[in-house]
Amino acid sequence: MWKKIRIFILLLILATVAQQSLQEDADLKWNKNLYVAIYPVNADKSEKVSAYIKTLSQEDFEPVAQYFTEEAQRYQLPLRRPFELRLGETVQKIPPAPPDNGNVFAVIFWSLKFRYFAWVHAPKMAIKPDIKLYLLYHDPITNQRLTHSTALNKGRIGRVNVFAEAGYAKKNLVILAHELLHTVKATDKYDTTTGLPQYPDGFAEPNKSPLYPQQFAELMGARLPIREDVAEIPKQLGLTLIGNKTAREIGWI
Repeated sequence: MWKKIRIFILLLILATVAQQSLQEDADLKWNKNLYVAIYPVNADKSEKVSAYIKTLSQEDFEPVAQYFTEEAQRYQLPLRRPFELRLGETVQKIPPAPPDNGNVFAVIFWSLKFRYFAWVHAPKMAIKPDIKLYLLYHDPITNQRLTHSTALNKGRIGRVNVFAEAGYAKKNLVILAHELLHTVKATDKYDTTTGLPQYPDGFAEPNKSPLYPQQFAELMGARLPIREDVAEIPKQLGLTLIGNKTAREIGWI
């Protein structure tokens, strides 16, 4: 009896995963815009970060939606606004962090934990979101360097580390946009050892002569190439572009 119940539960889980996978593939035909839930998280559990989160508004994230609208127009996507971002309620729990060692089984276990977290800790919104991004806000005084942000295509969830200070707001949106594209199958286009964009796919203008400095950064290349061995995180989304390979990965080409 219990064996039959276990088999039934397993088949139910597999059917759910298969249905979700089919839906995710269908979404990348871009017949409809995708709703993105933005859930702020006080990663430091500090009063300063809490006060900053209370200042956030829907308008603070509109530049991301507008950026993708303009980039989609460059690729002649029929859909006017690919993404709609909605600010949700603050989530009190901190999403599980990815493992440091990169062990395959550890990563799989973490991804399952993160997906379960997103299922449990997702305050309801007027429109059911297609994508959930948890923005972990940190005090830049006590956290001068942030750990790596990450996002999953399976489950369409992201864990984004950002600074809780107005001076970092525009750079925060660059990081958010980068992780958002990961949820729709875009891959990183930088060297994980050096952090430098990979040529040519990690360059917004691979045919520019002279090649350096680049005027724009490829969004998934993550940094603006200044010299062969120097690249900087873009200060704002206006200094980034979506390259051809990324556009192909997310279904815009």
